[in-house]
Amino acid sequence: MKVERGLNVGVRAAAAGVLALCAGMAACGSVETSATAGASGSEAGSSGSGSTGTGITPPAASASKIDLLLMIDNSRSMADKQEILGAAVPDLVERLANPPCVDTNGAPAPMQPTSPLEACPSGSKRVTAPVLDIHIGVVSSSLGGHGSDACSVTNDTQSCPGNPNASNNDAGHLVARADACSGVTLPTYQNQGFLAWDPAQKLMPPGEAKAGDLGGNPGLIPDFRDLVLGLGQVGCGYESQLESWYRFLVDPEPYKDISIQGGKATPSGTDTLLLQQRANFLRPSSLLAIVMLTDENDCSIRESGQFYYAAQQQNPTDTKKKFRLPRARQECATSPNDPCCKSCGQAAPDCPADPTCTSNPTLTDAEDDINLRCFDQKRRFGIDFLYGIDRYTGALSSQLVPNRSGEMVNNPIFSDLNPSDSDASIRDSSLVVLAGIVGVPWQSIARDPADVTKGFRNAGEMTVKDANGNTGWDTVLGDPGNYVPPKDPHMIESSLPRPGLPGPASAPTADPINGHEYSNPGNDLQYACVFPLTKPRDCSKPLVNGCDCSPGNNNPLCDPMNGNIQVRAKGYPGLRELAVLKGIGSQAVVASVCAAQVTSPLQPDYGYRPAMAAITAALAPHLAH
Repeated sequence: MKVERGLNVGVRAAAAGVLALCAGMAACGSVETSATAGASGSEAGSSGSGSTGTGITPPAASASKIDLLLMIDNSRSMADKQEILGAAVPDLVERLANPPCVDTNGAPAPMQPTSPLEACPSGSKRVTAPVLDIHIGVVSSSLGGHGSDACSVTNDTQSCPGNPNASNNDAGHLVARADACSGVTLPTYQNQGFLAWDPAQKLMPPGEAKAGDLGGNPGLIPDFRDLVLGLGQVGCGYESQLESWYRFLVDPEPYKDISIQGGKATPSGTDTLLLQQRANFLRPSSLLAIVMLTDENDCSIRESGQFYYAAQQQNPTDTKKKFRLPRARQECATSPNDPCCKSCGQAAPDCPADPTCTSNPTLTDAEDDINLRCFDQKRRFGIDFLYGIDRYTGALSSQLVPNRSGEMVNNPIFSDLNPSDSDASIRDSSLVVLAGIVGVPWQSIARDPADVTKGFRNAGEMTVKDANGNTGWDTVLGDPGNYVPPKDPHMIESSLPRPGLPGPASAPTADPINGHEYSNPGNDLQYACVFPLTKPRDCSKPLVNGCDCSPGNNNPLCDPMNGNIQVRAKGYPGLRELAVLKGIGSQAVVASVCAAQVTSPLQPDYGYRPAMAAITAALAPHLAH
């Protein structure tokens, strides 16, 4: 296919996507026609204390610039999703930097501007004002072992043969590398780790003026795509999707090192490099957009005490033996919120004696597979090893957050990190948007379960009850705090086949959402959704990362005629990410990591184009006109 030169390639390629974008934005009928509208418009509001209710509310403030941070999972099985996101980069950039022009009926103008500095043709106007100042940064889900022996940079000798695997611990830093193993660094704005879109050349020094394209013309689009693909997929398997963006944007005292002292994980020092990257990237009056891309549930392990045991691989007192967690008390099986639901390794003086804690206190290898350490922890282990969801919901709306000692200090998101410059306005919390492209069937969050081109439900629509009295959140999330499962069985975390879904003996496509349940060997979870790979993967070849297939299994990802060939990609239930998204109300955007189709690039339902439309529709009302 011939690739057109210019910023508006994706718009021309998907006119239907333009209409979908306009249909999802209340501002379409009143956008300024000037191409430079928004270049010097009013910026953020006053206090950072805007409402975070569960419905859509009028924006409390607007901004003329965006700080866009992508948190991208870089564990095994993510390469296919990174490639799809890389292909969606033009959509995201064009919708923000050079929005299309439409006529009074909302139809795309026959001639589109090739630059955000050009005016629309007579009789048309842009769906939103072009954004002429964007910072774009990427962090990964890898934060190392949180004090455990997992995810070592130096001891991982298989992922990067001949080299340490630095991507096992990206430490919450901005990542700009050519690939996971070579150590080659990609060029960024003033070598600060992020890209700077600056077509009007107003930054000092100036940033990127050209958009380029994926057909060989240099500029922002290919540089952005390279940041995404450079993450690789050999990062830590205990993914810290939530803690990673929190570490970079919010943590007032990010640690430099973490070690075990007196049997407890102990952070020490201050990561001054991260603090400098944050200060350079995050402007106080910008529209802050955080986009998470992940196919697994979050595993942000608490970094204190003995919570590191959730990722511990070898017995600390005898490294020749595997470490296995203690069994949970029997109350946990039926009521994880029971005060006596504890680990057999914990004292429980006010609880009745539990004979299993005496006769069989330690879990077996089959009961405690290291791949499932972050799954259903309270019920299985009697302890929740992960940071609470309120850590992340509060970070996106509260002016104060706890430091390492638990003292409440100023939240960097709502602070001026560079008081010596001219940007002193502090954003309102309505200018913070979190989007999750996560493990959830697109059919369960789409406005029309049969047609994703009609868009994903926004935060307000997710709270609307259906004919059975269930909201969208009831369907895909349930009530995790009270251990009420989602109504959609695809979203229930389980290693065993789930009732109500086609079983392991079913045809590979018996279920249009996840294929079917399968007989995994006890070291994996059932899938929330699956979708075709753009290229089949031969799992019989050595050193092929992210493979799930082998002869004789009944995994729905595999070719039933050749068990070595993987033909589908997967998404696991992303319940913790969804819980945060629900918790922040109108600041949230929910999208699916499972693409509706990946074979027709020009169609509006291709890859993550629907996700990009949902994200830009959520940002549009907050952009200065």
